Order: sequence, then structure tokens, then C-alpha cells
Amino acid sequence: MTVYDEFSMLVDNATGAGLDWTGPPSVERRSTVAPGGLVVSSLRWGDGDPELVLLHGGAQNSHTWDTVALALGRPLVAIDLPGHGHSDWRPDHDYRPGAMVEVVAAAVEEWAPGAEAVVGMSLGGLTALCLAADRPDLVRRLGIVDVTPGTDRDKSESIIDFMSGPDDFEDFDSMLAYTIGHNPHRTEESLVRGLRHNARELPDGRWMWRWDPMRDWKMTDEDGSSAFDGLWDRLGQVTCPVHLWLGGSWSVVDDADTREFLNRCPQAEVTTVEGAGHSIQGSRPVELAALVDKLLAAGC
Repeated sequence: MTVYDEFSMLVDNATGAGLDWTGPPSVERRSTVAPGGLVVSSLRWGDGDPELVLLHGGAQNSHTWDTVALALGRPLVAIDLPGHGHSDWRPDHDYRPGAMVEVVAAAVEEWAPGAEAVVGMSLGGLTALCLAADRPDLVRRLGIVDVTPGTDRDKSESIIDFMSGPDDFEDFDSMLAYTIGHNPHRTEESLVRGLRHNARELPDGRWMWRWDPMRDWKMTDEDGSSAFDGLWDRLGQVTCPVHLWLGGSWSVVDDADTREFLNRCPQAEVTTVEGAGHSIQGSRPVELAALVDKLLAAGC
């Protein structure tokens, strides 16, 4: 079987992004037991008190932020959401933002209670929004990457298609080919790294995802409405500085969503990252790091 060293590829992250490499950074994996007994895992970057919390999107994991973390050079915590990465899968397969917020709050409270900002992408962005509404003491500034409560199945159809694909593949190359076909804004090198973090090899040589399969997720309520419907109201409860960053080449946020976001959260600042896709941290990580620095400088 292929030997997996989750920190061995960081030099490739730096080189691919044009960042100076001065040697391995201080980063380690940590875990904690959250309410309900779920084990939650994270990556702790740096030696000081974390200034930042990062939450990834659906079917991703904390390593999606590696290049951003290298570019920032700040102490931070990148959390694996329940059902992703090295965190436990939820027995009820409920990964709606409102269902995960209690677990995420417990993790932030333990690892980064004094963080200056929480930044989330896609599913992690909506979870961060819930955290900001429910626990403003833990979210002093909020950054959201390419999502709003208006994001629905139609706008995210290509993402859902990807996540609803095979659970496992004959070999790594087959999984890589499938992933490349669904990620036109990412380099093959970055996708290879991403797969090494987001999949695992089985004893028979096949490869399967680390995340809980999408087809089991509860992304709609019993009445058929979107699982995100109530989040517009929660956005209206957020009073801290908010920055919304959108992909310029491809986004799951349309103009109507942006207008509603600003209507509900008038203090928000919206920036479009040209050339970026939905996963801005994957396609434009250095630019996103600069935007995160700007958020951290925003007055509260």
C-alpha cells in the first residue's frame, strides 16, 4: 500500500504557489471529543495562540487550506468538519450547517477561543455563519468563501454530481481522472495532493473517499425545502465584520444572492477573485490569503 505522510507534500504546496520554502512549518494534527461523542480532528499551525479558524467545504478536509496557511504564516486551526477528513462520521448522516454548529463550536472553544476570525468555504462557510449567529463570542470577524444561504441544488449541480459519484475506484489513477474532470480550475498537481489527503487506499488496492458519501446526506428538509432556507434569517443576526469572497470564473452565488446577502448583512464587504473557481483556496490561494489578512485588519 502507498505510504501516506500528510505533511510531506507541503513543500510542493509552497513551490506550486511561488512561496519561499524555508523548511517544514510547525503543524500538527490534534483531536478532541465533541458533544455526542464525535471525535473531531484538526490541523494546528504555528506555535502561538491561534488567530484564525478555517472550515472547509463539503467533500473536502482541513488540508484544502495548506497553501493558504503557508502564505499567511499565522498561528491558526483548520478543522475537519464531521463526516470529513479524520473526523468521525455522524451516525445520522446529517451534515446541514445547523446540525454541525454545536460540534464546531465545541472545537473552536477548545482550540481557538480567542481567534480574531473564522473563515469558512461553501458548507464550511454556512456553518461559520451559523456559528457567528449562535456564538458571537467565538466569531469576532467572519469570512465566507463562495456561498450564501441562496445556494441551492441547481446552482451547485456540478458539485453535487461530483459528490454523488462512485464511492470507490479501481486505482488512484481512476480516481484522479474522475476528479480532474470535475475541477477545471485546478492544476493536476494540486489535485494529486488533494486526493492523497481526501482518499485512502484499501487493502485490495482500491481507493475510497474519506468523507461520508453525499447520497446519504440530509440536504433537504422533510417538506422538500432547502436545508439552507433558515440561514438568511441567521445571517441577519450577525453583527461582526463580514467579508464574502466569490469565484470570478465559476461561482455558486448569483447576483440576486449577493444583493440579498448585502440586504441582510449591510456591513458585509464583497470581493470577486478573478480567475478563481468555487474553491478559491484551491485555485487562487495566495490571493485568498491576502484577503484573509485584510479581514483580520478590519475593525470590530
